[in-house]
Amino acid sequence: CNLQPKDAAKMPESAWKLLFYTLSWSYGIYLLFFTDYPFFYDPPSVFYDWKKGMDVPTDIAIAYLMQCSFYGHSIYATAYMDTWRKDSVVMLLHHVVTLTLIAFSYAFRLCWGQLWWVSRFSQDPHGPLNPPCSLCPGRFWFRLYWFPLKVLYATCYSSLQSVPNIPFYFFFNALLLVLTLMNIYWFLYIVLFVAKVLMGQMQEVNDVREYDVEDSKKT
Repeated sequence: CNLQPKDAAKMPESAWKLLFYTLSWSYGIYLLFFTDYPFFYDPPSVFYDWKKGMDVPTDIAIAYLMQCSFYGHSIYATAYMDTWRKDSVVMLLHHVVTLTLIAFSYAFRLCWGQLWWVSRFSQDPHGPLNPPCSLCPGRFWFRLYWFPLKVLYATCYSSLQSVPNIPFYFFFNALLLVLTLMNIYWFLYIVLFVAKVLMGQMQEVNDVREYDVEDSKKT
C-alpha cells in the first residue's frame, strides 16, 4: 500500500480493531433491533424482574464473552503492543474500567451492557479511522448523547426504581461516570484537532495524540 514506515507499524493494530468493532457493533445491533429485547427503546427494562442468580440468555452471554475477551487482550496490547500515544495511560485505564464493568455486571446479572455496546460504533480513540472520522456526528451522538441518556439514566435512576436495594449501585455508576469523563477527555482532543485545522497549523491529517519525532525519541 506504499505506507510510510510509521503508518505500516500501526496498520496491524488498526486492521484488528476495525475487524473487531465491525463484528461486535453488528452483533450489538442485532441484539437491540432484531430480537425481542426492549432494552434500547425502554432502557429501564434491563432491571425489570431482576433477581440474584437469574439465567443469562445464551446470545447475551456470547456478547459478554466476546467483549471480556477483547478488553482482557486490550489491556496487554495497549501496554506492550500498540503504538504508545499521549493518551495511552487513559486508554489503559479505560480498558481496565470497561473489563471490570463487564465482568461484574455479568456476575451480578446486571446485564445493561447491550445499551453500552452500541456506543462502541464511534470506535475507541485509537481505532483505525481516527482522528478524521472522530468528527462524524455518530461519535457525538452515541458517546455524548445516547450513552448518558440511555445507559446512565437507566443505571443511575431507573435501577433504583425497579430494584431499591440493587447491589453495588455506587460501584457500577462510579465506573460508568469515569467512562463518561473519558469520553469528554477524548472529545477535547477532537476540538484541538479541529482548531488546528481551522487555524492552518496542520498541513496534513495527523493524530494530535501522537508524539512528535523529538518527543518519540525522548519516550
